[in-house]
Amino acid sequence: MDINNYVHGFKTKYEEGFTPEEMTEVLKHFKDEISMEAFNDAMMGNTCPVIDGQVLVYKHDLITGIRCGIENRTPNVWEWD
Repeated sequence: MDINNYVHGFKTKYEEGFTPEEMTEVLKHFKDEISMEAFNDAMMGNTCPVIDGQVLVYKHDLITGIRCGIENRTPNVWEWD
């Protein structure tokens, strides 16, 4: 499964990114192959937009988090925004 295509193809309420509920739905798709500890570590400290009182996660940050979770690693320097 191409993570990039899956995340970019996922229908979201806001073009800017994923609501927490949408992110949870995406993560269910990878539940058998992802380390949630590595994912959560990768997501720590990301810049997030707030729209209509909802904190969103940018698509590129979610992709990085999923990759880190699957590969059980921390983000590389060039993956930080």
